[in-house]
Amino acid sequence: MSNPAIPRDDVHRIAESCADDAERYQVVASRLVKDQKRLTRFVKQNLPFIEGQEGQVALYLYTVVIRIFEAYGGKLGRVQGRDIDGAAKRIFDVADSLLPFDEGFPDRVRGVDWRAQPHILDESLWALMEKDEKKETEVDVDADKAGLIFLVLWAVTEALDCAWDA
Repeated sequence: MSNPAIPRDDVHRIAESCADDAERYQVVASRLVKDQKRLTRFVKQNLPFIEGQEGQVALYLYTVVIRIFEAYGGKLGRVQGRDIDGAAKRIFDVADSLLPFDEGFPDRVRGVDWRAQPHILDESLWALMEKDEKKETEVDVDADKAGLIFLVLWAVTEALDCAWDA
């Protein structure tokens, strides 16, 4: 059973704080990646073809998802392999029904009622697929790659929710 959803305003505020102080956040992001080695390995194994700036976007969003759990409060433990495997299987089981990675993809994802932390997932969808105006420093990720990054972030979110006590 998942934890209570972190409120949308808090999710957005925490995500924006990561972007607002990018230099300081790099130190935090490095720590988050080291603290969740098993989860980081999962992300790297499932997105090996996403390199360069798109790879940096994936890694950044991954750390932001972890940071949201950590900054909101409660206790965030290390994600266990069984939680990653379970999350990946749940997403794999519905992935075909959500495709293609077109403008309707976010709505189809939102139609999945068992999603843990839907506001975190909505923030990821917005950043990858729905944000209309990108800042000059932001990377525009190809729709297919953005969709794959999102599916991995979804598994990450599900697994982190298992390791988090609100």
